[in-house]
Amino acid sequence: MSTKTNENVKMTNAANGIVNYFKGVRSEWGKITWPERQQVVVETVFVVGIVFVFTVFIYVVDILFDFVLSKI
Repeated sequence: MSTKTNENVKMTNAANGIVNYFKGVRSEWGKITWPERQQVVVETVFVVGIVFVFTVFIYVVDILFDFVLSKI
């Protein structure tokens, strides 16, 4: 087999692999069950609230450490 033919076979195999990959992606995409809009909103608010609480907690701890270390 010549080098040219071997390269063509590799290119064809790569192209077929890419096509098969996207066919699989398309097939799996249809199996996804998306959450309801209200659930997404509630969970987003919950996550933002938790991030806010932890941010305030870390800020308070930082202030306490700064105060304690400044007294040393």
